[in-house]
Amino acid sequence: MLYSLSTLSNEQLEALRAIEMKIGKPVLAFSGHRDEPAGLSAAELEALRESESRLGLTLVAVKA
Repeated sequence: MLYSLSTLSNEQLEALRAIEMKIGKPVLAFSGHRDEPAGLSAAELEALRESESRLGLTLVAVKA
């Protein structure tokens, strides 16, 4: 399972802000996705890593 930052409804955002106020720390919300990582060749993996470095992101190739 893979996880990404959640898109929150107004109600969820209010609840998140309330817990942040209660504990005095920022809280991030993540959602799970049932995608599976794709098997990559060495060349594909290197291309993905180069893109990560250039973009400053973490990239995950998933099965189609």
